This record gives sequence, C-alpha cells and structure tokens, in this order.
Amino acid sequence: MAIDFRDYIASVENFPEPGITFRDISPLMADGKAYGAATDAIAEYAKGKGVEMIAGPEARGFIVGCPVAYKLGVGFAPARKKGKLPRETVSASYGLEYGKSTLYLHKDAIKPGQRVLVCDDLLATGGTIAATIELVERLGGIVVGTAFIVELSDLHGRDKIKNYDIMALTEYAGA
Repeated sequence: MAIDFRDYIASVENFPEPGITFRDISPLMADGKAYGAATDAIAEYAKGKGVEMIAGPEARGFIVGCPVAYKLGVGFAPARKKGKLPRETVSASYGLEYGKSTLYLHKDAIKPGQRVLVCDDLLATGGTIAATIELVERLGGIVVGTAFIVELSDLHGRDKIKNYDIMALTEYAGA
C-alpha cells in the first residue's frame, strides 16, 4: 500500500505571518514509516539518475538529503549560511521577499563531473534551490535532479529551476 505523504504534512494557518499557510513536515519526520518511505522514494529517484553526491541547503535540506545520502552510500554537501563553514568556500546570493540571503559550499564539497541531486523539504519560489544549484555547478558538479517533500506550485518555483528535473512527493496549490 502506497503512503499518501499529504497525510503527514500539517497545515498551519497564519504562520509565520497572517495569510500564510505553513506546510509543516514535522509529523512526517515523527513517523518512522512515513519518513522512511519518503527517504526511500527520493533515493529510488536518485538511483535512476546515477547520483554520486547529495547537496542540500540549511537546514531542512539536511533533514531530507542526509538520510537519502546514507541510503545510497554517497556523500552529502551542506549549503550553509554565512560563517558556518570553516574552510574556503564559494557563495551564491538569492533574493528574499525583503532583501537577500547567501549560501556557501566548501570549495572541495563537489568534484568536477560529479552527478549531484539537490534536496530540500519544500519548493516554494525556488530562490534557495537555484542558489544551491549555482554553487554545485560553479564547483563543476552536474545537477541531475532536484527532490522535495512538498511543492507549493502556486509560488512558481519550477520557473526558476525549469532546466532541471524536479521530483516532489506532494503538491499544494493555494492555501
């Protein structure tokens, strides 16, 4: 029997501000079978892409990407915020509703030609994932796909990463 991952996503109205419906993956992570099934589904997708490395942005990309990397027996490259990585890095900035943010990867996190899957919990506007993809490619990696637990299709994140294969376990449009 297939799992309906939407059964494990909590919708929290008016968080973090009025008018926003927050899609919370905490119930999925709290259920070992559901979390395992999500990890297995993304790992199966990754196997079909010949993935050699997983990359994910801070912090929920770690929650999704690390168990997939473990399942596949490949490494994980964390895309972190400023001041979190101790060695030489590359950076990519992306727009937020009010300003900019920047992500960093260690310069040796990705090997040239390495096949990389970029993972995160949620695809919304696509800025964070586009920045992570930029970092991987600047280091010579080949982004062979992206994977998410949730996609908020009405925010059009696919438009920012339209040249990449996208896998999402659930999709929400509107509130």
